[in-house]
Amino acid sequence: MKTPLSIALIVLLASGVALAEDAGVRSDLTPEDLARVQRVTAPTTDFSKAENFEAKPAGKGTTTFAANADSFSHFLDNLSFEQEGQFKLGNALFRKIWVSSPSSTQASDGLGPLFNARGCQSCHIKDGRGHPPFEGQAENVSMFLRLSVPPGEHDTREGIDGVYAGEVGDPTYGGQLQDFAVPGLMGEGRMVIDYSDLPVTLGDGSVVTLRAPTYSVADLNYGPMAENVMLSPRLANPMIGLGLVEAIPAQDILAHADPQDADGDGISGRANWTIEPASQSVMLGRFGWKAGKATIASQSAAAFAGDIGISSPLVNTPFGDCTENQPECLAMPTGEQARLGPSEAPDPVMALVTFYSQTLGVPERRDVDAPNVLAGKQAFYAAGCASCHMPKFVTSRDAENPAHRFQLIWPYSDFLLHDMGEGLADHRPEGMADGFEWRTPPLWGIGLTETVSGHSFFLHDGRARNLTEAILWHGGEAQAARDAFAALSPATRDDLLSFLGSL
Repeated sequence: MKTPLSIALIVLLASGVALAEDAGVRSDLTPEDLARVQRVTAPTTDFSKAENFEAKPAGKGTTTFAANADSFSHFLDNLSFEQEGQFKLGNALFRKIWVSSPSSTQASDGLGPLFNARGCQSCHIKDGRGHPPFEGQAENVSMFLRLSVPPGEHDTREGIDGVYAGEVGDPTYGGQLQDFAVPGLMGEGRMVIDYSDLPVTLGDGSVVTLRAPTYSVADLNYGPMAENVMLSPRLANPMIGLGLVEAIPAQDILAHADPQDADGDGISGRANWTIEPASQSVMLGRFGWKAGKATIASQSAAAFAGDIGISSPLVNTPFGDCTENQPECLAMPTGEQARLGPSEAPDPVMALVTFYSQTLGVPERRDVDAPNVLAGKQAFYAAGCASCHMPKFVTSRDAENPAHRFQLIWPYSDFLLHDMGEGLADHRPEGMADGFEWRTPPLWGIGLTETVSGHSFFLHDGRARNLTEAILWHGGEAQAARDAFAALSPATRDDLLSFLGSL
């Protein structure tokens, strides 16, 4: 177990940072409940049978429909009747296709002027995982390139007491490369991916060929990018269980942080601190590939602005990611309407989309008692995978939504930053995360990726074409676990993959 108080947090407290969250003992539990939670969430040592409630990854909110393409699109099973109505309204807005301004459909205009997608569902297809362009696919709408330059004397990042959020965008192209534009305007350019083969020999002598990507840009329509621009690809993440992740007490996430590897196990998970825009306070980041967002509301607002070009009360940028070096973009009309207030997606639009994102359920697990799944689970633990992919948490009794309160959940993530080695490094800092660090992604639902999304591409850029390749790309803090996986016998390796497939 890691030290109960993150060293990173001690440093922040010592420097006088005013945190919206603190560490230590959970304030929502009695001593008896705290002992119970610690007992229930302790890693198992018995792999002869499934653990109690293991088949219910979202607790009482677990969905129990047959596995199909809609498995990620059901609301938490313990919502009230009134909340179901809110969920359905939010779903309609999540699926909405936005149009350019001016338009007769004033509730749907404001797209762009530059954009990557016309709606949330365009990237989060069926509320699932995005993918790199398929072979022969002309357009890509669920993967894009983030852009930034190293912070210099003109550091435009938001900062509070040494904690910085976001990045410094390219002077011309902003924070991400946007392929599309409204009529009368040109898109910024296109992402180019070149793959090279990287053979890896496993312990049994078999060879797995990984594909190593190289990223560049082409057909730039607004002049050159900065010479020191940094590119980082991003796939859309699955939407399931986000509200339950938001309801995990910060103390329980920080309890697993060990930035100096004080226990010497080679795992030095680090908290990512960020600035929550609504309260202008420093909070624990837990959403996004580098844990750069603290809340679902801020994550949703940033995506509306950056991906679709729709402004909201939290990110009120009606011209989206247009920069001062793109005057043609800044001359285009926006979707702001005086009668609705100073943003293109005012409340209740963003409130409903946020509620929808908070209340998507997690599908029930399959085959939890199957002998090969139990054997694979034991191999998963023995290889050290559970050191970062922490199986269990219990959510706060004080969660805002009653459906999220005091639930035993199984996300298989510690939601901390880890150095994943040179192979996965994007060499691009994001907020307080460096260019080697990534947040541990949750594994719940991963076995349904192909069923829901129609593909099996994994990692932040989809370079891995299956789970075996994804594991073999692990390095840095995960090198030992990766090597242990590579050394397994074919039968045990298949068992471990069967376990992942059951999640």
